[in-house]
Amino acid sequence: MARPAAAAVVAISAASTAERARGAARGLRQRAVADVKRSLVLAAARAAFIELGLEGASLREIAKRAGYTPGAIYSYFASKEEVYGALLGESLERLNACVEAAVPEPAAGRSAAARSGSAQGLLRAKATAFFDFYRENPRDLDLGFYLFHGMQPRGLTPALNERLNARLRDALAPTEHGLVEIGLRSADARLEITALFAHIVGLLLLSHTGRIRMFGQASTTLFERYLDALVARALAASKPRSVRP
Repeated sequence: MARPAAAAVVAISAASTAERARGAARGLRQRAVADVKRSLVLAAARAAFIELGLEGASLREIAKRAGYTPGAIYSYFASKEEVYGALLGESLERLNACVEAAVPEPAAGRSAAARSGSAQGLLRAKATAFFDFYRENPRDLDLGFYLFHGMQPRGLTPALNERLNARLRDALAPTEHGLVEIGLRSADARLEITALFAHIVGLLLLSHTGRIRMFGQASTTLFERYLDALVARALAASKPRSVRP
């Protein structure tokens, strides 16, 4: 009698395991479908924001472009500002991935000169990756300014705004670290990073709008000159000042 009972327990256990496996498979399929739908909504929103701007792109318009009803959109996002936040968040993740992947040539040796050369290579590689991301993806640069009126962001919650700003700072942090490694004080490195960011945005806005042609210049050339000057300033600041007699 024990054996049939044991067999029944095994059968029940196997059936339970199979049911859990089927449930897990269903869950994976549902998540995959949800991810695809979410991606379609974000793609439609990006196109709507680019064409109509934030004010003109309603959730109804985004839903129409994605092929869904407005009610379906609310299953994923509570407002168009939340859609914008998701788009900008994904953009910043791609930016950080590009910066992280930028690796300079390793410097040979362990001397002070080699360490300085390594820090300079790090700075140049990371700063150039940041610049190139927005140079090659002008819509991502545009995206970062859709919610701004004057100097204050509109539509984002303070918590979301801070998270997005933090990811932008993360993308600049390796360049800032390179400046510190060269020998700048942390406070001075932060000042230089702020100026570098402003310079990059200004150059790219001139480039993307075509205004840079009035000067007969190229944004890449001007960026490299600025980077050269930045490294030179950092090196000069890192040298001990001579003591006057």
